[in-house]
Amino acid sequence: MDRDNLKNKRICVTGGAGFLGSFVIQKLQERGVKEIFVPKFEEYNLVQQADILRMLDDARPDVIIHLAASVGGIGANREHPADFFYDNLMMGVQLIHESWRRGIKKFVAIGTICAYPKYTPIPFNENDLWNGYPEETNAPYGLAKKMLLVQAQAYRQQYGFNCIYLLPVNLYGPGDNFNPASSHVIPALIRKFVEAQDQNLDEVVVWGDGSPTREFVYAADAAEGIVLATEKYDGSDPVNIGSGFEISIKDLAEKISHLTGYKGRLVWDVEKPNGQPRRMLDTRRAYDYFGFKAQMTFDEGLRQTIEWFRQNRDRIK
Repeated sequence: MDRDNLKNKRICVTGGAGFLGSFVIQKLQERGVKEIFVPKFEEYNLVQQADILRMLDDARPDVIIHLAASVGGIGANREHPADFFYDNLMMGVQLIHESWRRGIKKFVAIGTICAYPKYTPIPFNENDLWNGYPEETNAPYGLAKKMLLVQAQAYRQQYGFNCIYLLPVNLYGPGDNFNPASSHVIPALIRKFVEAQDQNLDEVVVWGDGSPTREFVYAADAAEGIVLATEKYDGSDPVNIGSGFEISIKDLAEKISHLTGYKGRLVWDVEKPNGQPRRMLDTRRAYDYFGFKAQMTFDEGLRQTIEWFRQNRDRIK
Protein backbone atom coordinates (compact mmCIF):
# COMPACT_ATOMS: atom_id res chain seq x y z
CA MET A 1 0.00 0.00 0.00
CA ASP A 2 1.78 3.15 -1.16
CA ARG A 3 1.30 6.85 -0.52
CA ASP A 4 -0.91 7.40 -3.57
CA ASN A 5 -3.04 4.44 -2.59
CA LEU A 6 -3.46 5.58 1.01
CA LYS A 7 -5.15 8.87 0.16
CA ASN A 8 -7.92 7.03 -1.67
CA LYS A 9 -8.67 4.72 1.25
CA ARG A 10 -11.27 4.96 4.01
CA ILE A 11 -9.23 4.86 7.21
CA CYS A 12 -10.58 4.22 10.71
CA VAL A 13 -8.32 5.44 13.52
CA THR A 14 -9.40 4.09 16.90
CA GLY A 15 -8.15 6.40 19.61
CA GLY A 16 -7.95 9.10 16.95
CA ALA A 17 -9.30 11.69 19.39
CA GLY A 18 -6.47 10.97 21.84
CA PHE A 19 -2.92 12.23 22.26
CA LEU A 20 -1.10 10.14 19.65
CA GLY A 21 -4.25 9.92 17.53
CA SER A 22 -4.41 13.65 16.92
CA PHE A 23 -0.92 13.53 15.37
CA VAL A 24 -1.76 10.46 13.27
CA ILE A 25 -4.85 12.23 11.92
CA GLN A 26 -2.71 15.24 11.05
CA LYS A 27 -0.16 13.05 9.22
CA LEU A 28 -2.93 11.33 7.25
CA GLN A 29 -4.48 14.66 6.28
CA GLU A 30 -1.08 15.94 5.13
CA ARG A 31 -1.01 12.97 2.75
CA GLY A 32 -4.37 13.91 1.27
CA VAL A 33 -6.52 11.29 3.02
CA LYS A 34 -10.08 12.58 2.91
CA GLU A 35 -12.11 9.81 4.55
CA ILE A 36 -10.98 9.36 8.15
CA PHE A 37 -13.37 7.85 10.71
CA VAL A 38 -12.62 8.47 14.40
CA PRO A 39 -14.86 6.46 16.78
CA LYS A 40 -15.55 8.41 19.98
CA PHE A 41 -15.55 6.46 23.25
CA GLU A 42 -18.92 7.98 24.16
CA GLU A 43 -20.45 6.31 21.11
CA TYR A 44 -18.43 3.10 20.80
CA ASN A 45 -17.04 1.10 23.73
CA LEU A 46 -14.61 -1.07 21.78
CA VAL A 47 -14.34 -3.59 24.63
CA GLN A 48 -17.88 -4.65 23.64
CA GLN A 49 -18.30 -6.79 20.51
CA ALA A 50 -21.64 -5.19 19.64
CA ASP A 51 -20.02 -1.74 19.58
CA ILE A 52 -17.16 -3.01 17.42
CA LEU A 53 -19.62 -4.40 14.88
CA ARG A 54 -21.61 -1.17 14.87
CA MET A 55 -18.42 0.86 14.41
CA LEU A 56 -17.38 -1.28 11.45
CA ASP A 57 -20.85 -0.81 9.94
CA ASP A 58 -20.59 2.96 10.35
CA ALA A 59 -16.94 3.35 9.30
CA ARG A 60 -16.80 0.86 6.39
CA PRO A 61 -12.99 1.15 6.46
CA ASP A 62 -10.37 -0.18 4.09
CA VAL A 63 -7.67 0.31 6.72
CA ILE A 64 -7.78 0.32 10.53
CA ILE A 65 -5.08 1.95 12.66
CA HIS A 66 -5.77 0.69 16.19
CA LEU A 67 -4.41 3.26 18.66
CA ALA A 68 -7.14 3.01 21.31
CA ALA A 69 -5.85 1.65 24.63
CA SER A 70 -6.29 1.82 28.38
CA VAL A 71 -2.96 3.24 29.53
CA GLY A 72 -1.28 4.89 32.51
CA GLY A 73 1.93 5.25 34.46
CA ILE A 74 3.35 2.93 37.13
CA GLY A 75 0.80 4.01 39.75
CA ALA A 76 -2.19 3.41 37.49
CA ASN A 77 -0.80 0.04 36.37
CA ARG A 78 -0.40 -1.07 40.00
CA GLU A 79 -3.94 0.00 40.92
CA HIS A 80 -5.76 -1.35 37.85
CA PRO A 81 -3.84 -4.37 36.47
CA ALA A 82 -7.01 -6.35 35.75
CA ASP A 83 -8.67 -3.45 33.94
CA PHE A 84 -5.59 -2.81 31.82
CA PHE A 85 -5.31 -6.51 30.91
CA TYR A 86 -8.97 -7.10 30.09
CA ASP A 87 -9.74 -3.85 28.29
CA ASN A 88 -6.68 -3.91 26.04
CA LEU A 89 -6.96 -7.61 25.25
CA MET A 90 -10.67 -7.58 24.47
CA MET A 91 -10.48 -4.42 22.39
CA GLY A 92 -7.64 -5.68 20.23
CA VAL A 93 -8.53 -9.36 19.86
CA GLN A 94 -12.15 -8.75 18.91
CA LEU A 95 -11.34 -5.84 16.62
CA ILE A 96 -8.72 -7.83 14.69
CA HIS A 97 -11.05 -10.83 14.42
CA GLU A 98 -14.02 -8.82 13.18
CA SER A 99 -11.80 -6.84 10.81
CA TRP A 100 -10.60 -10.09 9.24
CA ARG A 101 -14.20 -11.28 8.94
CA ARG A 102 -15.13 -8.04 7.16
CA GLY A 103 -12.26 -8.29 4.67
CA ILE A 104 -10.43 -5.16 5.90
CA LYS A 105 -7.45 -4.64 3.59
CA LYS A 106 -4.95 -3.70 6.29
CA PHE A 107 -4.86 -3.59 10.08
CA VAL A 108 -2.17 -1.65 11.98
CA ALA A 109 -1.90 -2.92 15.57
CA ILE A 110 -0.04 -0.73 18.07
CA GLY A 111 1.85 -2.60 20.76
CA THR A 112 3.89 -1.24 23.65
CA ILE A 113 7.42 -1.09 24.97
CA CYS A 114 5.98 -2.72 28.12
CA ALA A 115 5.74 -5.99 26.17
CA TYR A 116 9.52 -6.48 26.36
CA PRO A 117 11.07 -8.70 29.05
CA LYS A 118 12.21 -6.91 32.21
CA TYR A 119 15.90 -7.58 31.56
CA THR A 120 16.07 -7.17 27.79
CA PRO A 121 19.60 -6.33 26.56
CA ILE A 122 20.05 -2.71 25.47
CA PRO A 123 19.07 -1.71 22.86
CA PHE A 124 15.81 -3.70 22.78
CA ASN A 125 15.78 -5.74 19.58
CA GLU A 126 12.49 -7.12 18.27
CA ASN A 127 13.95 -10.63 18.31
CA ASP A 128 14.19 -10.45 22.13
CA LEU A 129 10.43 -9.97 22.69
CA TRP A 130 9.87 -13.51 23.95
CA ASN A 131 13.04 -13.98 26.01
CA GLY A 132 11.49 -13.37 29.44
CA TYR A 133 8.61 -11.94 31.49
CA PRO A 134 7.83 -8.19 31.38
CA GLU A 135 8.50 -5.84 34.28
CA GLU A 136 5.94 -6.73 36.96
CA THR A 137 4.25 -3.36 37.46
CA ASN A 138 3.02 -3.21 33.86
CA ALA A 139 3.13 -6.88 32.80
CA PRO A 140 -0.68 -7.33 32.54
CA TYR A 141 -0.88 -4.38 30.14
CA GLY A 142 2.23 -5.40 28.21
CA LEU A 143 1.15 -9.01 27.80
CA ALA A 144 -2.37 -8.08 26.70
CA LYS A 145 -0.91 -5.90 23.96
CA LYS A 146 1.64 -8.58 23.02
CA MET A 147 -1.16 -11.05 22.34
CA LEU A 148 -2.11 -8.84 19.40
CA LEU A 149 1.25 -9.70 17.83
CA VAL A 150 0.49 -13.42 18.24
CA GLN A 151 -2.94 -12.87 16.72
CA ALA A 152 -1.59 -10.76 13.84
CA GLN A 153 0.94 -13.42 12.90
CA ALA A 154 -1.55 -16.28 13.30
CA TYR A 155 -4.20 -14.58 11.14
CA ARG A 156 -1.59 -13.77 8.51
CA GLN A 157 -0.42 -17.39 8.47
CA GLN A 158 -3.87 -18.99 8.35
CA TYR A 159 -5.94 -16.40 6.49
CA GLY A 160 -3.44 -14.15 4.70
CA PHE A 161 -4.76 -11.19 6.73
CA ASN A 162 -2.51 -8.14 6.37
CA CYS A 163 -2.03 -7.12 10.00
CA ILE A 164 1.20 -5.37 11.03
CA TYR A 165 2.44 -4.78 14.58
CA LEU A 166 4.37 -1.71 15.77
CA LEU A 167 6.02 -1.09 19.16
CA PRO A 168 6.26 2.63 20.03
CA VAL A 169 8.48 3.64 22.91
CA ASN A 170 7.24 6.11 25.57
CA LEU A 171 5.59 9.11 23.91
CA TYR A 172 5.65 12.77 24.92
CA GLY A 173 4.68 16.10 23.39
CA PRO A 174 2.03 18.83 23.30
CA GLY A 175 -1.40 17.50 24.21
CA ASP A 176 -0.06 14.75 26.50
CA ASN A 177 -2.00 13.50 29.54
CA PHE A 178 -1.06 15.66 32.54
CA ASN A 179 -3.50 14.09 35.03
CA PRO A 180 -1.40 13.20 38.12
CA ALA A 181 -3.36 9.98 38.68
CA SER A 182 -2.57 8.48 35.29
CA SER A 183 0.16 10.45 33.52
CA HIS A 184 3.52 9.09 32.44
CA VAL A 185 6.84 10.41 33.68
CA ILE A 186 7.46 13.44 31.42
CA PRO A 187 4.06 15.15 31.82
CA ALA A 188 4.03 14.20 35.52
CA LEU A 189 7.41 15.89 36.07
CA ILE A 190 6.54 18.93 33.99
CA ARG A 191 3.39 19.48 36.03
CA LYS A 192 5.22 18.98 39.33
CA PHE A 193 7.97 21.47 38.52
CA VAL A 194 5.71 24.14 37.03
CA GLU A 195 3.33 23.97 40.00
CA ALA A 196 6.21 23.91 42.50
CA GLN A 197 7.64 27.01 40.83
CA ASP A 198 4.29 28.80 41.02
CA GLN A 199 3.88 27.90 44.70
CA ASN A 200 7.52 28.71 45.62
CA LEU A 201 8.04 25.20 46.99
CA ASP A 202 11.53 24.35 48.24
CA GLU A 203 11.49 20.77 46.99
CA VAL A 204 9.85 18.37 44.54
CA VAL A 205 9.47 14.67 45.37
CA VAL A 206 10.17 12.23 42.54
CA TRP A 207 9.38 8.49 42.53
CA GLY A 208 12.17 5.91 42.80
CA ASP A 209 15.91 6.51 42.99
CA GLY A 210 16.46 8.03 39.56
CA SER A 211 18.60 5.16 38.25
CA PRO A 212 16.29 3.65 35.58
CA THR A 213 16.75 4.79 32.01
CA ARG A 214 14.06 5.51 29.46
CA GLU A 215 13.75 6.37 25.79
CA PHE A 216 11.15 8.84 24.58
CA VAL A 217 9.84 9.67 21.13
CA TYR A 218 8.04 12.88 20.24
CA ALA A 219 4.42 12.05 19.45
CA ALA A 220 4.50 13.68 16.00
CA ASP A 221 7.55 11.55 15.13
CA ALA A 222 5.80 8.38 16.34
CA ALA A 223 2.76 9.31 14.25
CA GLU A 224 4.97 9.71 11.17
CA GLY A 225 6.43 6.25 11.81
CA ILE A 226 2.96 4.71 12.12
CA VAL A 227 1.72 6.32 8.90
CA LEU A 228 4.89 5.37 7.01
CA ALA A 229 4.38 1.76 8.11
CA THR A 230 0.74 1.93 7.04
CA GLU A 231 1.88 3.08 3.59
CA LYS A 232 4.93 0.94 3.05
CA TYR A 233 5.12 -2.10 5.36
CA ASP A 234 3.18 -5.34 4.91
CA GLY A 235 5.28 -7.85 6.83
CA SER A 236 4.79 -10.12 9.86
CA ASP A 237 7.79 -8.94 11.90
CA PRO A 238 7.11 -6.60 14.85
CA VAL A 239 8.80 -3.21 14.41
CA ASN A 240 10.05 -0.77 17.05
CA ILE A 241 9.15 2.92 16.73
CA GLY A 242 11.55 5.05 18.75
CA SER A 243 14.27 7.67 18.81
CA GLY A 244 17.25 5.51 19.79
CA PHE A 245 18.00 7.90 22.69
CA GLU A 246 18.39 6.84 26.35
CA ILE A 247 18.30 9.05 29.46
CA SER A 248 18.20 8.26 33.19
CA ILE A 249 15.18 9.39 35.19
CA LYS A 250 17.57 11.41 37.37
CA ASP A 251 18.97 13.27 34.37
CA LEU A 252 15.46 13.67 32.94
CA ALA A 253 14.13 15.22 36.15
CA GLU A 254 17.09 17.61 36.34
CA LYS A 255 16.65 18.57 32.68
CA ILE A 256 12.92 19.30 33.10
CA SER A 257 13.63 21.21 36.33
CA HIS A 258 16.12 23.37 34.42
CA LEU A 259 13.86 23.89 31.39
CA THR A 260 10.90 24.94 33.57
CA GLY A 261 13.09 27.32 35.56
CA TYR A 262 12.44 25.60 38.92
CA LYS A 263 15.14 26.51 41.49
CA GLY A 264 14.34 24.12 44.37
CA ARG A 265 15.78 20.68 45.16
CA LEU A 266 14.76 17.21 44.04
CA VAL A 267 13.97 14.59 46.68
CA TRP A 268 13.90 10.93 45.64
CA ASP A 269 11.23 8.73 47.24
CA VAL A 270 13.05 5.39 47.17
CA GLU A 271 10.05 3.63 48.72
CA LYS A 272 8.28 4.05 45.35
CA PRO A 273 8.98 1.56 42.52
CA ASN A 274 11.53 2.26 39.80
CA GLY A 275 9.84 0.20 37.10
CA GLN A 276 11.93 -1.49 34.41
CA PRO A 277 15.70 -0.88 34.93
CA ARG A 278 16.52 0.25 31.38
CA ARG A 279 14.65 0.97 28.17
CA MET A 280 16.05 1.86 24.78
CA LEU A 281 15.00 0.48 21.42
CA ASP A 282 16.96 -0.80 18.47
CA THR A 283 15.34 1.32 15.75
CA ARG A 284 17.18 -0.08 12.70
CA ARG A 285 14.29 -2.26 11.51
CA ALA A 286 11.91 0.71 11.13
CA TYR A 287 14.48 2.51 8.99
CA ASP A 288 15.28 -0.57 6.91
CA TYR A 289 11.65 -1.61 6.38
CA PHE A 290 9.94 1.72 5.75
CA GLY A 291 12.48 4.54 6.09
CA PHE A 292 11.47 5.91 9.50
CA LYS A 293 13.88 7.98 11.61
CA ALA A 294 12.81 10.30 14.43
CA GLN A 295 13.51 14.01 13.75
CA MET A 296 12.72 16.02 16.90
CA THR A 297 15.60 16.77 19.29
CA PHE A 298 14.80 15.92 22.90
CA ASP A 299 15.42 19.37 24.39
CA GLU A 300 13.29 21.10 21.77
CA GLY A 301 10.53 18.54 22.19
CA LEU A 302 10.54 19.11 25.95
CA ARG A 303 10.44 22.90 25.48
CA GLN A 304 7.40 22.62 23.22
CA THR A 305 5.67 20.27 25.67
CA ILE A 306 6.35 22.56 28.65
CA GLU A 307 5.10 25.57 26.69
CA TRP A 308 1.93 23.71 25.72
CA PHE A 309 1.25 22.81 29.36
CA ARG A 310 1.75 26.40 30.52
CA GLN A 311 -0.67 27.68 27.88
CA ASN A 312 -3.34 25.02 28.49
CA ARG A 313 -3.06 24.21 32.18
CA ASP A 314 -6.24 26.07 33.15
CA ARG A 315 -8.35 23.55 31.27
CA ILE A 316 -6.35 20.46 32.36
CA LYS A 317 -7.75 18.43 35.25
